[in-house]
Amino acid sequence: MSSVSRTTSPQRTLPTDNHIQKEERHKDKGRMTFELQHTDPKTNARAGVLTTDHGQIETPIFMPVGTVGSVKGLTVRDLKEEVKAQIILGNTYHLYLRPGTEILEKAGGLHKFNGWDKPILTDSGGFQVFSLTGIRKLTEEGCTFRSHLDGSKHMFTPERVMDIERSIGADIIMALDECPPGTSDYAYAKKSLGLTHRWLDRCFKRFNETEPLYGYSQSLFPIVQGCTFKDLRRESAEFIASKNADGNAIGGLAVGEPAEVMYEMIEVVNEILPKEKPRYLMGVGTPANLLEGIERGIDMFDCVMPTRNGRNACLFTSEGIMNMRNRKWADDFSPIDPNGTASMDLFYTKAYLHHLFKAQELLALEIASIHNLAFYLWLVGEARKHIIAGDFSSWKEIMVKRVTNRL
Repeated sequence: MSSVSRTTSPQRTLPTDNHIQKEERHKDKGRMTFELQHTDPKTNARAGVLTTDHGQIETPIFMPVGTVGSVKGLTVRDLKEEVKAQIILGNTYHLYLRPGTEILEKAGGLHKFNGWDKPILTDSGGFQVFSLTGIRKLTEEGCTFRSHLDGSKHMFTPERVMDIERSIGADIIMALDECPPGTSDYAYAKKSLGLTHRWLDRCFKRFNETEPLYGYSQSLFPIVQGCTFKDLRRESAEFIASKNADGNAIGGLAVGEPAEVMYEMIEVVNEILPKEKPRYLMGVGTPANLLEGIERGIDMFDCVMPTRNGRNACLFTSEGIMNMRNRKWADDFSPIDPNGTASMDLFYTKAYLHHLFKAQELLALEIASIHNLAFYLWLVGEARKHIIAGDFSSWKEIMVKRVTNRL
């Protein structure tokens, strides 16, 4: 079964006063669109195409995390040629603190600053701020916090975050939300959700009052919260759906709850979120998590796992998981991954990579990070092919067993 739908939002123009050149650059640019191309006949898995002013993104997609404007250990060339990334992430909290919005604006936005000319998404920084236990204070107005770098005092409000994300200039920007702990009780979760929804109204107000700074459009995604409580998740999904945003995100999962509970929350939310808009599951996850999310109708993912685990000698492959510090690889002279898509998968051996990790050589971190990201992009690309072919369900069952296997 396949379906095709397309959504567009009205094009906005920049102010004319003293902005003639910007207006000329912007007038032919449009808001992000999403074309839903295929749906799997047996599951809710979908294949689509997101179109932004910085190019197209084929979904389902995994987005490498470039917290401070770079994906750790990788060049832009690595991301394009080895990983085959279509979109990367930046983080508002970290980029606000360093290098700061003044430098980013002088550079012409993050795209010009880091040389990445494809789409970028920025998280609002809310998760990072709320992780600063003991050095932050939450109020209706926003969140006051102290920098983890130098202890200086700052405040994030919905309006301030929208301004910062305008300065960064990502194609997709996220609303400021409170991400409560996964262990929150119902009363706290409900109170937190109310605050997140009120902040969202302020985010959209500020977003609609302001214009992009660099001559291309930006899209604001709201975030569904509600912890692991079905009624709160439904309430949030309905509120978010009512905003008619260009896309929608699901946050506050993969924070300690059992995987099956996460999958249940995805199902609850996706029953409500509009099918014609892209759905982004934030901060997830393992290869198996990606496949389960795709089966339930998720289009976009991000996570630090492939790079963080890679730096700790954990490699994900189509046959299972390898710990490259294990003695068993010391004299294994076969390619790192004979099925891999990155050039170093065939060029280097398992024995050599084992040696590099044992010797604490930086090259080990680079090889493992590139391999893992390339594998994640391969995995979602294969999922897309099987959705289009109509056999995603049977392929996914086989792959979940393989990618969770310990080698």
